Amino acid sequence: MGILSRLKMGWNLSMDSLRVLRKQPSLTLFPVISGIAGLLFIALLFGGSYVLGLFEGTMAYVVLFVLYLGTAFIASFFNAGLVYSARESFHGGTPSVGEGLRAAWRHKTPLFVWALASATVGMLLRAIEGQDNLVANLLAMVVSVAWSIITYFIVPVIVFEEVGPVEMFTRSGETFKNTWGETAGANFGVSLVSILFGLVGLLVAAAVFLALGGLGGGTAGVVVAAAIAAVVILGVFLLSSALGAIAKTALYVYATEGKRPPEFDNVDFARGAR
Repeated sequence: MGILSRLKMGWNLSMDSLRVLRKQPSLTLFPVISGIAGLLFIALLFGGSYVLGLFEGTMAYVVLFVLYLGTAFIASFFNAGLVYSARESFHGGTPSVGEGLRAAWRHKTPLFVWALASATVGMLLRAIEGQDNLVANLLAMVVSVAWSIITYFIVPVIVFEEVGPVEMFTRSGETFKNTWGETAGANFGVSLVSILFGLVGLLVAAAVFLALGGLGGGTAGVVVAAAIAAVVILGVFLLSSALGAIAKTALYVYATEGKRPPEFDNVDFARGAR
């Protein structure tokens, strides 16, 4: 399959994922709740650390590690609920947010192990980057890319396969190896769709700003345009998160079950987009 075919397939994947999202709009609630939970966790961690004076010396690194661990667990937990719900939708179900969260909770232990590994790697990468030289920066970049590849499908593996802490990494890496071209195309498609939606939203914000008189229209135009832009940025983040998870789940289902979900009938995973 050539690169153009893969990119075309990625576009189709993202558009089909968008149709799934329109069919199951509740899927967007997972990144919303994840974002709120993450912000609350960060506020509590930083607030408590400031009150207790934990930003000095070795304790600062402990706080940083807890930050990495907590945010990684929260993100993977709600992503697990989204991935579970997406596959249920592929199989004709109508999953609720509660059902997805219960599925994620059933896998809380491996999700925590994954978050612990992610936090550890994050701290190691930070230490390497702290060396402040070209070789260290290149090494950090290589390790970061390799880690992203190995763990790309780790949440679906955790949710849908009963595997141990080591095997979940190998299974994720194997799945990526079998779908690397499709994965690249899907990421391209999701990014492109998100950018297009963002540009349209920002153009609307600019039009409103100009319609209210631009800079000469006082603070009202600036405030309204800024509010629209903020909503657009938030919407793009939520859209990108949801579409990415849905497309990833579709790729995982094809790689592990050998068949494409019915919502993706215009995509031939074996040969590219039709």
